[in-house]
Amino acid sequence: QVQLVESGGGLVQPGDSLRLSCAASRRSVFTAAMAWFRQAPGKERDFVAAMYWSGGSTAYADSVKGRFTISRDNAKNTVYLQMNSLKPEDTAVYYCAAGSTWGITYRDYDYWGLGTQVTVSR
Repeated sequence: QVQLVESGGGLVQPGDSLRLSCAASRRSVFTAAMAWFRQAPGKERDFVAAMYWSGGSTAYADSVKGRFTISRDNAKNTVYLQMNSLKPEDTAVYYCAAGSTWGITYRDYDYWGLGTQVTVSR
């Protein structure tokens, strides 16, 4: 079993930045891919970004390209989501996910954190 714990959410103003963290209890072949999703009230859980612990390519939703960056610290078993130029439409609960391979739907991932709230408002 793998535990994922998100942190770093909060209330910010439009144009501000936040960095989310996701600490994994361990890494394995079953958690080779790490991703961030988000879910706004009344909406589905949407893909935000993904990458492998081994590095290489990253993937982003079109709505966050150029503003969000996913990165990792293998020594700390931690994945980050740097969010810049935040907009009110970025408001959502952000979830960290892990799976053996990456994908852009929530069904592609087997392990989930409990989420961290990000609110962008004046």
